[in-house]
Amino acid sequence: EMCQIHAPAGHEVAMTEFLHAYIKKEKKNWKVQPKIFSGEGFQDCIVLVFGKPRTAIFAHIDSIGFTVRYGKELLKIGGPRTENGWRLVGEDSKGEIECTLKVDGEKLSYVYKREIERGTMLTFRPDWREDKNFVQCCYMDNRLGVWNALKVAETLENGIIAFSCWEETGGGSVEYLAKFIYEKYGVSQAIISDITWVTPGVPHGAGCVISLRDSGLPRRSYVNRIIEIAKKSKVPYQLEVEGTGGSDGNVLQRSAYPFDWCFVGAPEDFVHTPNEKVHKADIQSMLALYKAIMKKL
Repeated sequence: EMCQIHAPAGHEVAMTEFLHAYIKKEKKNWKVQPKIFSGEGFQDCIVLVFGKPRTAIFAHIDSIGFTVRYGKELLKIGGPRTENGWRLVGEDSKGEIECTLKVDGEKLSYVYKREIERGTMLTFRPDWREDKNFVQCCYMDNRLGVWNALKVAETLENGIIAFSCWEETGGGSVEYLAKFIYEKYGVSQAIISDITWVTPGVPHGAGCVISLRDSGLPRRSYVNRIIEIAKKSKVPYQLEVEGTGGSDGNVLQRSAYPFDWCFVGAPEDFVHTPNEKVHKADIQSMLALYKAIMKKL
């Protein structure tokens, strides 16, 4: 259901509305009733505070996509991969849109029966596929990270869950979320509930990834604490070392607040395409590891 929602970076409101409705419906079944912060001062973000928090989970609710320019040109939102013929969807004042992506060298455009209004945001057309071992669709990054946070919320006693915006374009909300969380609750520990890459060193099905680094460098003593929790919990996990890529953690590290952070998430193949693919065993590992971390950290 979440993968069907049109919520590119800068226009996350549909995901925000979905989350409000979901939380309102489901929170009565949660172990602890959270305080909910949203609206004025939070833009399209939502912060849930449970009990006496020590650690915050950050999960971004935006996706990559495209913005319609002039002359049928498209501009990237974040870093989507592109291929001739991929289907894009959106809506302008004239109605719903399903068009085709056209790639001509560095120039991107759309093919459609009419001109789409400038400024319209387009996203990949969802195509959910599932079998015994895998789930596959656009926007596993980061609907799966959001799903993980919502499942953690069911049994979370002490902690914060922050649903952030603009991650795919380099941040913009995490700075003020960090300010709120640190100044109001004194929390300076963070886990990034996001999705990483399948690589030669990180295969499908071998467990959730704990990232030692990407383009950002988390404080190693903090990451080591998380690795120790993972070892003691006996949840399958993998260690990742990358030189590129980033997350809300990078924005936390650049903020004016002394946050420690670590990226913990399942790996996916076909990153930033309509075909993002994640192994179910890695999803279960991710959820189990988050529950252990939020209890022990």
